[in-house]
Order: sequence, then C-alpha cells, then structure tokens
Amino acid sequence: MRKQKRDFILAACAVACLAAAGSPARAQGGAAYPAKPIRLVVGFAPGGAADLVARAMSDAFSRAIGQPVVVDNKPGNGSSIAADIVAKAAPDGYTLLIASPSSMSVNLALNPRLGYAAKDFTPVTKITTSPLVLAVNAETGIRTVPELIAAARKDPGKLNYSTSGNGSAPHLGAALFSQVTGAEMTHVPYRGGSLAIQSVMAGDTQVTFGTSPSVLPQAGSGKLRALAVSTRDRSPLVPNLPGMAEAGLPGYDLAFWYGMFLPAGTPAPIVKKVYDATLAAMQQPQVKAALARDGTEVSVSPSPEQFDAFLAEDGRFWTRLVKSANVKVE
Repeated sequence: MRKQKRDFILAACAVACLAAAGSPARAQGGAAYPAKPIRLVVGFAPGGAADLVARAMSDAFSRAIGQPVVVDNKPGNGSSIAADIVAKAAPDGYTLLIASPSSMSVNLALNPRLGYAAKDFTPVTKITTSPLVLAVNAETGIRTVPELIAAARKDPGKLNYSTSGNGSAPHLGAALFSQVTGAEMTHVPYRGGSLAIQSVMAGDTQVTFGTSPSVLPQAGSGKLRALAVSTRDRSPLVPNLPGMAEAGLPGYDLAFWYGMFLPAGTPAPIVKKVYDATLAAMQQPQVKAALARDGTEVSVSPSPEQFDAFLAEDGRFWTRLVKSANVKVE
C-alpha cells in the first residue's frame, strides 16, 4: 500500500513537472498565442498611405490570426514615435508595426540619437510595394516634369513641396529629384500623407512626391495634377502616368514599400504565426483589389529571413541617398 502511494505521488510530480515545462513554451509562442486582441501601430495619421494599407489588410489579418486587430495611429517625428513604441513593447506578439524605409533606415541615418535602432525589431515580411507619384496643384499651370524643373530653376525655393514628414520616402523622393535636376524647392513637412496632399490641393504648397494611396484618389479632383511615377519605367499599377525615363529623367528611379515588424526577441513560433497570418491576409482578392485601386501592389517576402536580408541591402540605398542628397532634419 505504501509503495502504491509512493508511486502515485511520483507520477503526480512528473505530470506537474511536465506541465510546468510546457507553460513557458505556450507563453513563448505555443498554442496559446494569440489569446487577446493585437495592436497594429502605424506611424502616420489616418488617411495616409500607411493607414490605408493597415486598414485594407487588418480585417483579413484578424480572421487569419484569430483575434481582433486594432489599428493604432501614432504619427509624428517621421514615424519614429510609432517605431519607438513598438521597439520598447513586450516581445509577446501583441504589438506589431507597419513601417517603411523611413523608420528602418532613413530616420536612423538622419538622427543616430533616436531611442531605437534597427536591431530592436524582428522583421516579419514586406507587405506592399509601389512607386511614389509626383503631383502638383493644378493652378500652377505645370503639366509636365520638364515644366516643373523649369519653374523650380527659374525661382529657386519659391515652390513649396509637401511631405508626410522629415525623412519620409516622399521627402527623400523630392530630395533625389532636386539632386538629379538641380531644381531647388522648399520642404514643408506634415504629420501624415493625407495632410500633405490636402495642402497641395488647397494651394498652401504646390508640389508633392506622395505615396500612391494618398495621391491617386485625389488626382481626379481638378485641384491636383499627377505628372509621373517615381520609377524609371511606367508602373502597371498606374498605367496612365509616365515613368521618369519617359518624362525626361532616366537617372531617376525610386520605389517604396511597407513591411510588418515585431519587437526584437519575439519567439520564433510567434513570428511564424504572424508571418503566416500576414501571408494569408495579403493573398485575399479583396485586399489585393483595394490596394491596387490606390496604386499599391501586394509584395510578400518568401520568409522573415529573406526580408531581413532585403532590409540590409535596402538600408544601404536609403542611407546613401540621405548622405548624397545632404538631407537634414529641419
């Protein structure tokens, strides 16, 4: 009897030990994840390109991951505020970031004293890619890229160009334009892409290199005139606009992307679940159609590892551009 009792106690202890050993695995990305709503942080204001991408895919992502997804806009400082929030969040899979080259490369090149670094994130996947769109206020009378160059050269600094913030891709797009053409314009940063576009439509500024989702819905208003896309060749996403080579600038070529990131240290099983859910969401026809209407193409990385390798090369491109164009935080 005493032996049976002893064996029972030993068996119970073994079960308890196994359960205790399994708990961290569940907490570190096992079957328990996700067990509550997920926060998707966006570094720009509602209505901008990043916000449009987030909201286009958030419902499908929610269904794929199995939990509600809350889009949380944290604009400011060229998207650095949002990046800093996620960099300091718990690496448990419940705080995600949709980010662009601005957060991951440009801001760090402009300001090495930021509160975060690239190493503070776990890359998950690229999700979209698109050209920027060069557009002007229709009342300027400018109808082509050569006319814009001529106007900017005639009165250096008189034309104002709006962007979604210091160090944003539109900022870098305009800086590269000035570098290639010698056309001097004055930078006016806003706290989001939609605000930047509204300023051009209102005539407060005259020019923008906006993201496709921000510009194209407004291009038919009569107040905004799209001149070209920022890639060397025409984009099938925006077939009615010339590429830069066709517009007279064969040396200009710039594309733009958004990607999904988690805090550094997020367990691999959670990263895989987020990657798989993102892949499933971006493959949905309604998501692709919604983004294509705004000139954005779904572009998912083959794996988180491949996205990490892409970021290393892409970061070198943006850093070189920041330095060669002498871009400064104003």
